[in-house]
Amino acid sequence: MAAIYLLKGIVLSSSHEVFIEFENAFLSPVLLLLVFYEAQDSSYLFDKDVKSVKKHELIKPVCNLKEPRSNFCEMNGDIRIHGNASTVFFSSPQVDVLEQNKSWKIKPYARKGDRAAMRSVSEFSVRSFAAQSDAPSCVVNHSVPAIVFSVAGYSSNIFHTFSELLIPLFITSRHFHGEVQFLATDGSRSSWASKYKPVLDKLSRYEIINIDREDKIHCFPSMTVGLKLHKEFRIDPLIARNEYSIKDFRKLLWSAYSLKRAEAIRIRHRQRKKPRLLILTRRRTRSFTNEEEIFELATSLGFEVILAEPALMDLAKFADIVNSCDIMMGVHGAGLTNLAFLPSNAVLIQVVPLGGLQWVSRHYYAEPAMDMGISYLEYNIEENESTLIEQYPRDDAVFKDPLSIQKQGWAAVKAIYFNKQNVMLNVSRFRATLLEALQLLHHAH
Repeated sequence: MAAIYLLKGIVLSSSHEVFIEFENAFLSPVLLLLVFYEAQDSSYLFDKDVKSVKKHELIKPVCNLKEPRSNFCEMNGDIRIHGNASTVFFSSPQVDVLEQNKSWKIKPYARKGDRAAMRSVSEFSVRSFAAQSDAPSCVVNHSVPAIVFSVAGYSSNIFHTFSELLIPLFITSRHFHGEVQFLATDGSRSSWASKYKPVLDKLSRYEIINIDREDKIHCFPSMTVGLKLHKEFRIDPLIARNEYSIKDFRKLLWSAYSLKRAEAIRIRHRQRKKPRLLILTRRRTRSFTNEEEIFELATSLGFEVILAEPALMDLAKFADIVNSCDIMMGVHGAGLTNLAFLPSNAVLIQVVPLGGLQWVSRHYYAEPAMDMGISYLEYNIEENESTLIEQYPRDDAVFKDPLSIQKQGWAAVKAIYFNKQNVMLNVSRFRATLLEALQLLHHAH
């Protein structure tokens, strides 16, 4: 039996230093296979004696299942999709011999570790084919690339729409400069596409196709199934194509919604114009029970105060209101996603309720805000500012040991700290936070 050597090489520097590991297998006849992954622009073919090095075009695996937040497939060549069968067929001369006659299962939604979110997401089969007879014939031919994504999951929530759909769509499609066709699955939520049409129209010049309804075979020169996600509500420019950042995404939002203010007010001595404070109101849970007191406090400190509930307004109208303000405050929740419409150097004040929610509050909103060039302040409420004191004794684990509630799982945390809790701000204590926000506007720019 002769030996097959499988070599894996990674280019680690511009000098093309290559580290190789060998895996031995024994088959007949003599054969040498060399497969290289993860090199940026090229891979290197070695002869049997590993003496000469020949540069050739890098061949990447078709589907990437190793990213922590999403799976996706990228294909170039002859791509055919049978929508209502949830199947993609592809053939490409660049596909590695090891990738031929292979298939993958992909759920095209960027939250793969969340079983609850993924339960409603349709699964697509991605299959390679060699002979024309192995794939259905094209009926509708397209000249632009396609991107397949699901509008299921948590898409009814604005935070998850931005974090798992709009920003990943931006990351995955922006380099096409509008010359890309979006194929939406799980599109029964047609209102989703209507709600975010201004943003979608900036990413694609073509009407979204609800691919689930398509019995005809649509063919494309290239396709991505699934979306790329770097971080929650953020973009990592170090790995994004063209080094796109969240600030580039914000520029797209400005264009989509015709927003006018790029910079927040800078407070100067004896300035007559008042800074505008937007207080996000909520009807059900995590609402302020003393809005009038907060309003009076802010007014006395020199703010022009606006109270508004995002859920009750058209997004374009609300985006314009947010953009007109210099400070936005609200209890931790999806409404804070609207920080994306604040002008640069504005201030976000996040009121964090009880429950040990500091980490998730920073992860979801503080870090994205700072990436966007928005100043961030955090106000952690005390027990006597939570309406939970009306429902549980003070020595209960709800107050004394939130970690024990967290260990019971997300359902327990949501039931108590998210669904049962409202906030009555101690305005005397909160006053210092508003004054700090004013100071940040003094030092803006």
